Amino acid sequence: MRVIGLILTLSLAACGETKTSGPMETPAKAPEQPAAPVVKTDEEWRAELTPEQFKILRQAGTERPNGEVYKQFKAQGAGTYYCAGCGAELFSSNEKFDSHCGWPSFYDPSKAKNVKTSVDYHLGYARTEVLCAICDGHLGHVFEGEGFDTPTDKRYCINGTVLKFVPAGEAPPAKKEVPPAEKPADTGEKKP
Repeated sequence: MRVIGLILTLSLAACGETKTSGPMETPAKAPEQPAAPVVKTDEEWRAELTPEQFKILRQAGTERPNGEVYKQFKAQGAGTYYCAGCGAELFSSNEKFDSHCGWPSFYDPSKAKNVKTSVDYHLGYARTEVLCAICDGHLGHVFEGEGFDTPTDKRYCINGTVLKFVPAGEAPPAKKEVPPAEKPADTGEKKP
């Protein structure tokens, strides 16, 4: 069974598809950044996300602490973290730190415009929920004033299952080129 999994992983990597090296997706290249809000039906989300990603992103679920995704996160080097739902850039390894809480932690987003917060009372008291500002997907929670030695004294406690990690040095997302404006033919006349 492991041989089949390895062959599948190598085949997907060769085609530029997502590598299956662990519970957090690791695409071969950075996803194209969405230019507008991403809105889909539950059926469309279910077709694109794993059951756990759907539970977390669309239903404000939480992965278990200290799981495989957390171990994978701790082992990752430099790179960028994107939303598994829409591909928006959210965090980078520059803001990553080990809070020993059992979930991926960052002290700030790398793209603040792609991250928003809201107050939730799911546990009976107010907590600050962290959402992807592009697809409105639940990412986790942010806590302040815990005394971490970081520039912001914030801990963005994020579910790693809903992140895609692209290691530093990978190709940036392809940008659509706009054709240059047509220039008038050169007639050889000098203009003043």
